[in-house]
Amino acid sequence: MHAFHIHYRNTQGTLMRILTAVSRRGLSIQYLQASAHGAGHRADLLLEVNEKQIGQLCRDWHAIVDVTDVRVGAATPEMLESGTEFAGPHPPASAGNGHSASAAMA
Repeated sequence: MHAFHIHYRNTQGTLMRILTAVSRRGLSIQYLQASAHGAGHRADLLLEVNEKQIGQLCRDWHAIVDVTDVRVGAATPEMLESGTEFAGPHPPASAGNGHSASAAMA
């Protein structure tokens, strides 16, 4: 697991462009926290990526005009602890809405 710390100016769409670089590669985000940080904003992400993907992501993020800094490091204990909350399988979308397929057709 690698932790990414991305500093950016909070202009319209910047955070979405940061996250799009991850989703475009089909990567699962284990941890994400975006917050105000000093004069700008910071997004902390925890991703399971290989060396090639690290280079690709950093290149994509540096190409975003409002991204001011990208740092890669080891995951913090807080990130690892929070990441395990979402590690389990998720129920199918139909399981949570209280309706069965046969009832909907009736």
